[in-house]
Amino acid sequence: MFELEEKNLGTSEKKERKYINITAVRIIPCLDIKDGRIVKGVRFTDLKDAGNPYDASKAYFYEGADEICILDISASEEGRRASEKMISKIAENIFVPLTVGGGVRTPDDMRRYLLAGADKVSINTGAVENPHLIRECAKIFGSQCVVVAIDAKKVGKGYRVFIYSGKRDTGLDVVDWAKRAVELGAGEILLTSIDKDGTKDGYDLELISIVSESVPVPIIASGGAGKIEHFEEAVRAGASACLAASIFHFGELKISEIKNFLKQKGINVRI
Repeated sequence: MFELEEKNLGTSEKKERKYINITAVRIIPCLDIKDGRIVKGVRFTDLKDAGNPYDASKAYFYEGADEICILDISASEEGRRASEKMISKIAENIFVPLTVGGGVRTPDDMRRYLLAGADKVSINTGAVENPHLIRECAKIFGSQCVVVAIDAKKVGKGYRVFIYSGKRDTGLDVVDWAKRAVELGAGEILLTSIDKDGTKDGYDLELISIVSESVPVPIIASGGAGKIEHFEEAVRAGASACLAASIFHFGELKISEIKNFLKQKGINVRI
């Protein structure tokens, strides 16, 4: 996370705000899965095929990914879990933490993912519809295994939580929901901007900032990465990790390039 130093520079000057990174920032490729294939769209629509998850996850591991995230984006809508066979096959070929999400409704669903090879499990729709699922999973498996994913969209002057792959507006305020999720036991927040998703216009820095300042757990920024500078911006805004998809799937940036850039900017990363 980050510590904040404030220096009083005098009555005529504003306080200097300086973020000091005290843990290594993580770069996380995300594989959105539908019908067994990687897909990627813009703002959760117009999905295009982006390859098979087995080759991609293995390639990202060798490129230096700190973690890999697998999200079955249609599992909740279809009332099922992600493929445990797929999870196992991917886990056998990578040696970094694997986060898996999609269709988690019960602690048993989470148990099955962990037994299949996941290190952490992402809960989104299931957590909103049954918040106590977060507490139950944290109690059984530990908060370090529980990632609450929040799909956020700007509505008026604030941000609201959407579920079922961005199709349903819950009416929940994002900051309020993030706070409650952490109180219930979430160890991390995977924060995706629907507005920015797939646009390559940069992460939603306002969203990252307001959520990271409101909760004491790591924030994984997601949605909008399009160029190398966007990663630094997200970190400066409060992200502990940056998740991206399109730029990796279509070969626009290498993980090593991003890490070397961040290191040059004084940000702690694992090389």
